[in-house]
Amino acid sequence: MTSPQPVTELFWAYWKTKTMLSAIELGVFTELAKEPLRGDELAGRLGLGPGAVGDFLDALVALDLLDRTGDVYANAPAAGEYLDAGKPATYLGDSYLTQCAGLADDLTGVLRTGEALRGARTGRDFYADMYATSNSVRAFQRDMTALSIGSARVIAESFPWDGYHSLADIGTSEGALPGRILLRHPHLTAVGFDLPQAREGFEEYTGALGVADRMSFMPGDFFRDELPSADVLVFGHILHNWGLEEKRLLLDKAYRALPEGGAVLIYETLIDGDRRSNAVGLILSLMMHLEVPGGFDYTGPECQEWLREAGFRKTRVEHLDGPESMIIGFK
Repeated sequence: MTSPQPVTELFWAYWKTKTMLSAIELGVFTELAKEPLRGDELAGRLGLGPGAVGDFLDALVALDLLDRTGDVYANAPAAGEYLDAGKPATYLGDSYLTQCAGLADDLTGVLRTGEALRGARTGRDFYADMYATSNSVRAFQRDMTALSIGSARVIAESFPWDGYHSLADIGTSEGALPGRILLRHPHLTAVGFDLPQAREGFEEYTGALGVADRMSFMPGDFFRDELPSADVLVFGHILHNWGLEEKRLLLDKAYRALPEGGAVLIYETLIDGDRRSNAVGLILSLMMHLEVPGGFDYTGPECQEWLREAGFRKTRVEHLDGPESMIIGFK
């Protein structure tokens, strides 16, 4: 199985472009051409809403459009020359806005109002919308497979599966990750845990992979129900959908569900510790503000601290594929 990076990098190029366009529309570069500003000062001058500004500005840093010293932002040289509307001889922003008209309207709107799309107030509102019809469930499941398939390829090879016999994938969607792992490791069995509406897509996908005889679907709500017991529990692109309290609750539940010697495996597009280099991690966190109020992406050390608080005795972070990494906690 080859890496999907040549394909997924083009998808993220779309989101990088949206982030730049929103900054042009909002006048970020033109305002910072006057003087460097703290994030809160810039948000006040531009009339931006609460919540998403930090991830937005740091994403622009990671895209090499802004510089940051402490908490003060300034234009990077190229942005200062070509994206400042006060320099008509070199300004390119109007051309980009014309060629990509409407592309960033949703992101710009959320940054201005601080309110998520579709009126969502919590992650539960988002999932109620995504799981409302069979068509929306299947579309969402396909999106999750597209987001996870690169990590699934590496996790199947790099995690020490020979020392375990079972896994449970929490928020499994179609079951892409456990399915790929079972293809590589015939001794394993797996449970996919998700809301009941995900069953049909899960059974269709795992059946097509040829692993349905070693995988079962368990319906449930991970906030209301206890997690399934297995040697390894997996959270793939789950924790970033929720606030800090919910993140800690899920890790506490994972600790209780695991046997001694078990492990929890979390894979996400982690934000780098300096919030300067992994633009995709910051953009994904920005997307959480767009769709899942309260959710946010995080760094590896932050997640390791949450795991230690939950009782896990040993933790480590490993890079996977492209911008993705995994954090492992051992009980």
